[in-house]
Amino acid sequence: MPIDPYAWLEQSLATIHRADWYRSVQPIHGCPGATVILEGREVINFASNDYLGLAGDRRLIQAGVAATQEFGTGSTGSRLLSGHRELHRKLESAIASLKQTEDALVFSSGYLANLGAIAALVGKRDLILSDQYNHSSLKNGAILSSAAIIEYPHCDGTALRNYLIEHRQNYRRCLILTDSVFSMDGDLCPLPALLDIAEEFSCMLLVDEAHATGVIGKTGAGCVEHFGCTGKQLIQIGTLSKALGSLGGYVAGSATLIDFLRNRAPTWIYTTGLSPADTAAALAAIEIVQQEPQRRQQLWANVDYLKTLMQAQVAELKLLPSESPILCFQLPSAADALQAGKSLKDAGIFAPAIRPPTVPTSRIRISAMATHQPAHIEKLVAALRDSLQLLDP
Repeated sequence: MPIDPYAWLEQSLATIHRADWYRSVQPIHGCPGATVILEGREVINFASNDYLGLAGDRRLIQAGVAATQEFGTGSTGSRLLSGHRELHRKLESAIASLKQTEDALVFSSGYLANLGAIAALVGKRDLILSDQYNHSSLKNGAILSSAAIIEYPHCDGTALRNYLIEHRQNYRRCLILTDSVFSMDGDLCPLPALLDIAEEFSCMLLVDEAHATGVIGKTGAGCVEHFGCTGKQLIQIGTLSKALGSLGGYVAGSATLIDFLRNRAPTWIYTTGLSPADTAAALAAIEIVQQEPQRRQQLWANVDYLKTLMQAQVAELKLLPSESPILCFQLPSAADALQAGKSLKDAGIFAPAIRPPTVPTSRIRISAMATHQPAHIEKLVAALRDSLQLLDP
């Protein structure tokens, strides 16, 4: 009797259930916003990456509709074949302007941008040094490249430098990878120190600005702007799907870098171009980011108010260090995190549990939006306070 080659799937699922790692989707109804409909009731949304509240903005919707009517629903092919539209080039120029780089290249997702760029830049004879808390797309891009990989302790420039002293001379090229905002912790990378180390050891530096674009920096250009590193030699990657409220990813940098990636990045060369609707919506979002700084100011006012209330009313919850709209507190186990998320949802708050393997330690992740009202923040803190005995790690 032949052995069922798929039998292991049920066994693996059973293991995931036992570890409280099992995941299932939760359908959201209606337009994105500070409140959403979940399981038939309205809840306050503290689980979204829509930091500026643009995903439901009428101007982005209208831009997407207009582009669909003019160009159709899909790009129909890769950009090097039939999929290139002038709209794509307008968006790339807008990204380059926002990031103050020579050029930019738009991918169909931020994940694809990381996979494609990393695989194009390094190979078997090269070395990658990657922050241990980096996003999955950076980690998997490193694996796909076939380069040697060393993970350095989170934001530890001293350890990074020591690794380079020991290993740099053994490799042709070296690429340092880091998120700028770490999405499951909320802290920022030490970008100026990383740039100094990269220069000292002749390394390339790739920084993922996914959770910083539109949010951090005087004009919303990200951590590169925030740290005064605009114009420095580095590779900037980001998404159009978070603060910019659309879909897609980008690489921004020198004209030579972008020209090289057009010819060598597999996830750009062999993927259908970003849809006209997503492209137009992202372009509209960048215009709003540049023309309406008050949105970003309101976001940071909400972050400050949330931190102040939490410190005053639920100080027992030890927040992880954060310099972003992402606030997290850890819990002893995945089961505790699941129970905490359910308690919050029962109180009308959507802030679900984050568990391994996404993070090493289970937690509740709270993300503020510019469109949250003071009453939304007050209700969140009240729910945390009322559930303190359950949630206190």
